[in-house]
Amino acid sequence: MDKVNKIIVGISLGDLNGIGVEVILKTFEDNRMLDFCTPVIFGSSKIISFHKKALNNSIQINEITSIDEINHAKLNLLNIWNEDVEVEIGKASKVSGEYAAKSLEHSVEQLKKNKIDVLLTAPINKETIQSETFCFPGHTEFLEEKLDGKSLMILMTNELKIGLITGHIPIAKVAETISPELIKEKVEIMHQSLRQDFGINKPKIAVLGLNPHCGDKGVIGKEEDLIIKPTIDQIKENGKLVYGPYSADGFFGSKTYEKFDGILAMYHDQGLAPFKALSFGNGVNYTAGLSEIRTSPDHGTGFDIAGKNIADPSSFKAALFTAIDVFKSRKEYKELTKNPLKSK
Repeated sequence: MDKVNKIIVGISLGDLNGIGVEVILKTFEDNRMLDFCTPVIFGSSKIISFHKKALNNSIQINEITSIDEINHAKLNLLNIWNEDVEVEIGKASKVSGEYAAKSLEHSVEQLKKNKIDVLLTAPINKETIQSETFCFPGHTEFLEEKLDGKSLMILMTNELKIGLITGHIPIAKVAETISPELIKEKVEIMHQSLRQDFGINKPKIAVLGLNPHCGDKGVIGKEEDLIIKPTIDQIKENGKLVYGPYSADGFFGSKTYEKFDGILAMYHDQGLAPFKALSFGNGVNYTAGLSEIRTSPDHGTGFDIAGKNIADPSSFKAALFTAIDVFKSRKEYKELTKNPLKSK
């Protein structure tokens, strides 16, 4: 079947022993999903067959050995390994981590070659995936290494978008990592992403403080007065609608977040704890700031429920639709902002 403006979505398997394969299969049980995109799973027919049998799933899959063999009317599976791989559902193992990395690395290669349009990643186990060739805290850092641009991890729904000034680093290093340059960089990425990826022309961005009560004028901490607030003031002078710093507890408790298009938290759990309390199971992890588009569900490997056929695919579906929407939004933004006087 010829491609008729269909977006090709590459899908990495994630940890072989987790719920990644289950939510992938459940997402495409509804054939109407194929009206929106052409999905390509990067993995192995043996792995998919194992999970289908365990889940009593009968979905039809088009197996291919080359990305050029894609059928745009079917769920495609690109076989990137043929050897037998032990699957131990619900257990973390080095083997499952090794092949999760293979799936991810191969899908990113195809993304860079424009053989797929966007990337949707199933959850990995950050410990077992580590190796001599994969030494990254997570997807975000790996993708920043492989693609152009500077990344910003954003957890999002249609109503709430929270980015992180610092990502997967120890709490003990957060304060020393925060600098005016880093805040400016992340604000710029958030601002540009809200415009080109989500179609918000004049985005309003809130920046959270680092210390309890934003330091209480230096009583609890000085980072707000010495670094964060002066930096926000400088950014505002350049015309961006950036406000803060806000104390995280009051900001979320009073629903002040509803007034903003984007929020920047100073560290991982400051942003993700309230996000998951408000939206867990329906949210999307989006990597902004890079040359290519990548999304993932807002949950982990789910070892405790793997193989029980109870995993909810809602977040994975939301990640799929987000990737498609961002692809379309970027295309429209590029058309609207291109120089009409530039010679062809």
